[in-house]
Amino acid sequence: MAKTISIDSLAAEIANAVKEYTEDVTAGIEKQADKSSRTMNREIRNASPRKTGEYARGWTRKKFGTGGVISYVTYNKTKPWLTHLAEKGHVKRGGGRVAGKPHIRPAADRAVAEFDRRVREIIRNGG
Repeated sequence: MAKTISIDSLAAEIANAVKEYTEDVTAGIEKQADKSSRTMNREIRNASPRKTGEYARGWTRKKFGTGGVISYVTYNKTKPWLTHLAEKGHVKRGGGRVAGKPHIRPAADRAVAEFDRRVREIIRNGG
């Protein structure tokens, strides 16, 4: 049933509705950011080059911020110096090249595209 309000309290009711919408959307976006970062981390781990498996097992993520602005950073905790070399390739000591194995960029591109699509859907649906 519809709620009856007076003209005097209309502004307050609109402000409350906007506040509820904003809180719902913010919570939905935070959940999606967590889900997207977990998915990206898993994809990078599965696609990483494996010699001993230590590099692939080293992928982790860290959450920064609270409240309004939250971000996640995915990084390799065990061998961070190998990420660029494994992704892009490198020159060998005796000459020649080692081909890179793109595993970070493709996962990040998919995660960002999915996150963008889901955020648009969250905003459209109000949380």
